[in-house]
Amino acid sequence: MPASNLPAIRACRPAWNKGRLVGQKRPLLPKHVWAIRVRLELADRARDLALFNLAIDSKLRGCDLVRLRVADVYAAGQVKERTSVLQSKTRQPVRFEITDGTRKSLLAWLDDPDLVGSEFLWPGRFHERLHISTRQYARLVRGWVTSIGLEPSSFGTHSMRRTKVAQIYRKTGNLRAVQLLLGHTKMDSTVRYLGVELEDALAISEAVEI
Repeated sequence: MPASNLPAIRACRPAWNKGRLVGQKRPLLPKHVWAIRVRLELADRARDLALFNLAIDSKLRGCDLVRLRVADVYAAGQVKERTSVLQSKTRQPVRFEITDGTRKSLLAWLDDPDLVGSEFLWPGRFHERLHISTRQYARLVRGWVTSIGLEPSSFGTHSMRRTKVAQIYRKTGNLRAVQLLLGHTKMDSTVRYLGVELEDALAISEAVEI
């Protein structure tokens, strides 16, 4: 048989996700949130505590969270109770609340010398980088979850985005509220994002008697 008719032999490359857990990252549980907060407070890490708290409250994608400006959360000498930002993915505005504990941690961070003169809320370490990158943010999240004994491959930046809405959905079952809070344009996206499956539907149905 001519060599030209032989099937090509290609080197076997390992799958890009070999040894990794893929799929949706899990949201943090309330006990995880409080454990991380305590560790950051004890370590006196003002920036990380403010970033962690605002990530939970805002429910923003990492790319929007790292680009927040001081003016987005601070005006007239105080941290806003609610604010709105334009999402880079959808180009649609999304509003979110800033709870009392988060406002306190933000005030402490705003008084930090490292933030003086910065337009961005999370300034970068180098002059050419105005704010931290999404990769830096991902490393911080990895450090936070690892510090309380969680498996880092199971969690990521989207864990921060999903944490509060997962609790809201669990307590209320209100998908429309979750859709608005996440800034999703389609309900299907919210359903997939929360991982609402048949078991959830059956549980809701079982709770209703006719």
